[in-house]
Amino acid sequence: MIEWDKVALDIAREIEKKVIPLFEKKESKKIVGRNPSGDETKLMDKKAEEIAIRRLSELDVNIVSEEIGNINKNNKYTAVIDPVDGSFNFANGIPFFCFSIAFFENKKPIYGMIYEFLRKNVYEAYVKNGAYLNGKKIKVNKRRKSYTISFYTLGKGLDLVKKIRRIRTLGSVALELAYLAKGSIDGIIDIRRHIRPTDIAAGFIIAEEAGAIISDEKGKKVEYQLNATDRISFIAVNSEDLLRLVISNIK
Repeated sequence: MIEWDKVALDIAREIEKKVIPLFEKKESKKIVGRNPSGDETKLMDKKAEEIAIRRLSELDVNIVSEEIGNINKNNKYTAVIDPVDGSFNFANGIPFFCFSIAFFENKKPIYGMIYEFLRKNVYEAYVKNGAYLNGKKIKVNKRRKSYTISFYTLGKGLDLVKKIRRIRTLGSVALELAYLAKGSIDGIIDIRRHIRPTDIAAGFIIAEEAGAIISDEKGKKVEYQLNATDRISFIAVNSEDLLRLVISNIK
């Protein structure tokens, strides 16, 4: 049986060793192509992805990755990866980015891991087994009386800003989902229809295992395909009360 947690951490640490030294270096901003969604691919994205794909190819699993797209091996297992989520932050010296990987069996999630490079934090979860930070179980924080959320919008739902005490936009949705899971923030709302499965596959697993509620803008289950070009909006929060508040103010 494949030890998905070991596979994920081995890849993360090789990227850490070979790519993270580019942090705060001008070279990291170099544009080397475009991904299947049409976005620019930076040098550090390409280097990190090459490491991940080489390691995953040894397992002969299907791969969905932000920069290269889909690699179909007709395997029942699929790895969905974002080797550096928060590329803009990385390229501009902002210390908030991570490695994100999720594994699926017959398109059903089984394991997710987010590695916070600069703090060496491992957020992970096997489905139906809880969420963990460096081996310690974590849960969302449902005790706060005022909310702190991350909110991404193109102008819709600005009434929500008046109802929330603190708004943050940190630039790595995957890592923000991990912060929701450990109770540092209360929600992440992205209603731009901009987010790809590679951004959220691992974070959704970890956040849900920590007790988060994840839905679309109407409160229904988020549906997405295992490909690199699908685009979604989502709401991820720590409580039903916050979910109702968000939905009622983004219509």
